[in-house]
Amino acid sequence: MPGGCSRGPAAGDGRLRLARLALVLLGWVSSSSATSSASSFSSSAPFLASAASAQPPLPDQCPALCECSEAARTVKCVNRNLTEVPTDLPPYVRNLFLTGNQLAVLPAGAFARRPPLAELAALNLSGSRLDEVRAGAFEHLPSLRQLDLSHNPLAYLSPFAFSGSNASISAPSPLVELILNHIVPPDDKRQNRSFEGMVAAALVAGRALQGLHCLELASNHFLYLPRDVLAQLPSLRHLDLSNNSLVSLTYVSFRNLTHLESLHLEDNALKVLHNGTLTELQGLPHVRVFLDNNPWVCDCHMADMVTWLKQTEVVQGKDRLTCAFPEKMRNRVLLELNSADLDCDPILPPSLQTSYVFLGIVLALIGAIFLLVLYLNRKGIKKWMHNIRDACRDHMEGYHYRYEINADPRLTNLSSNSDV
Repeated sequence: MPGGCSRGPAAGDGRLRLARLALVLLGWVSSSSATSSASSFSSSAPFLASAASAQPPLPDQCPALCECSEAARTVKCVNRNLTEVPTDLPPYVRNLFLTGNQLAVLPAGAFARRPPLAELAALNLSGSRLDEVRAGAFEHLPSLRQLDLSHNPLAYLSPFAFSGSNASISAPSPLVELILNHIVPPDDKRQNRSFEGMVAAALVAGRALQGLHCLELASNHFLYLPRDVLAQLPSLRHLDLSNNSLVSLTYVSFRNLTHLESLHLEDNALKVLHNGTLTELQGLPHVRVFLDNNPWVCDCHMADMVTWLKQTEVVQGKDRLTCAFPEKMRNRVLLELNSADLDCDPILPPSLQTSYVFLGIVLALIGAIFLLVLYLNRKGIKKWMHNIRDACRDHMEGYHYRYEINADPRLTNLSSNSDV
């Protein structure tokens, strides 16, 4: 099964995979005649195929729209516009390809068969237009090691998709390699749900993926990583987060990934790695980090990262990392910077500067219109102010007269006699 998890010298099973691929090819050639005869037989006798669908599949049976090789233990149902998983899969299948179909929904127990598909180890469902993967979709596959769901617009991924319909009693998933590249759904199908949170819930539910070695989450437009997304993946060795839109790693922790060997963060929107992240990465004994093609902001906040880059051997290709902002630092190599180069001048990007200029012009126009209205109504405003002044003066004179009467006893008596 294709995937980026096996790249690099750190993949210890590279030779094993090559040997397995050679076996598949040899077996495919040796069984091509048997496959063609079986398919012609099924097409010439449809009533036998319909009768067999109600019974357990025969060891040499092959679904009508698929290609099978018993010697290679492989079944390929590629670009057949299937709307559901074939029910008559042979029990010997070890590698199953269901790519390029129209599956839409993967229900619970989608691969439950009698006898069970006990040897199925590699399952490829990429590009099959899956919108929904329900709880327990991969139950009854005790040997499943590799699962590829990439290039499916998953609007709904159940939290229990990998752990079973009842996570409290389900056994841990046997998955070792999980490929979830490019599974982001269109905006109109997200149903006001956090896509990052949905994926994180499926990865941590029931602690089912504690044996997972490889996880690929590339090209999913992730803006952030939820805090606990990696909390239940202690055996992880290869993590691919490339080609997303991550702006920060502040909230995610790598501390428990003590077996991590490669971390791919290329082609994101990272601006700086803070001290907490740097300390955690430096504490991982075997990790290699890839940070190419990120828009690094070379200001005073970058000083700790530059110092760390000069001292660490964790980052691969660190001499290729360059500044993107501010403009005066563009294309400067991070390893060649010193503390004097890194300041925090309030330099704004050109787009933000344009926004502020436009806002200033609008406010100036509003002020000019207000002053023009005042000028055109200056006579009325002057008369209004004079009226207010006269009213205030009359009012104050009344208060002053009453105060003088109350303060002078003679005027008080005179006022009393006048009242009598």
